[in-house]
Amino acid sequence: MTVKAEKLMRMGEQIAANMAYTDDNAVVAARIADHLSRFWDPRMLEVIKEQAESEPESLSPVLLTAVSSLS
Repeated sequence: MTVKAEKLMRMGEQIAANMAYTDDNAVVAARIADHLSRFWDPRMLEVIKEQAESEPESLSPVLLTAVSSLS
């Protein structure tokens, strides 16, 4: 895992924590995905998608769901 991937994972988990004001994980994942697609550079998205594919256990379930839903 690269330093960049670690930083992006940390940022993604912080976003997930901030979006988790409901117990509905589908809603939280959708909000995370929306935030990532709107505010993250495509290169950042590519790194976190690669991380999700290669080491899915390194992301929380809700963040993994959000990243997996990105096109």
